[in-house]
Amino acid sequence: MKKATRSLTSRQSPRTGPVLRVAVRAAAGQRSRGWLIAGTQIIPVALGRGGILANKREGDGGTPRGTFRPLRLWWRADRGPRPRTHLPIRIVGPDDAWCEDPASRHYNQPIRRSANGEGDRLMRDDHLYDLIVEIDHNTRPRVAGRGSAVFLHLARDNFGPTAGCVAMTRPNLMRLLARLGPKTKIVIG
Repeated sequence: MKKATRSLTSRQSPRTGPVLRVAVRAAAGQRSRGWLIAGTQIIPVALGRGGILANKREGDGGTPRGTFRPLRLWWRADRGPRPRTHLPIRIVGPDDAWCEDPASRHYNQPIRRSANGEGDRLMRDDHLYDLIVEIDHNTRPRVAGRGSAVFLHLARDNFGPTAGCVAMTRPNLMRLLARLGPKTKIVIG
């Protein structure tokens, strides 16, 4: 059994299908706070400390403006039940990380790393990455320095700004996951 425990197929939500469009907007007067609208759901979100930026750069703290698609859900199986979603699911393991080094050929891709290796470790002590929706920001083509590891994930308790991601509470992300599919457009800005 090579990777059967690492990759799972998607599970369909019996009540509703995926939404076709999700919109993310900044809140008036608060560039690091905003709203995510998915059908009739309106969800408060934390955004990057730099707000929504059209010219996203690595390390600027900005959430990228644009239209993206969700690729898959990364899930900490040790931190909660398997979410209902139309997305493919991958279990987060102790060696999973994300390459944020623009000089690396693996830039803005998942990587395997040792305890002392580089990269943004996905198995964190806090709960921010218990559920991660990987989106296709800066993937085709990948451009060094244009931003990496931009996800939808869980928010900090104080709803503090992210490094460029879109973050929300666990209950809201769980509800959103049931409505996301590979064809959903995530429009930020």
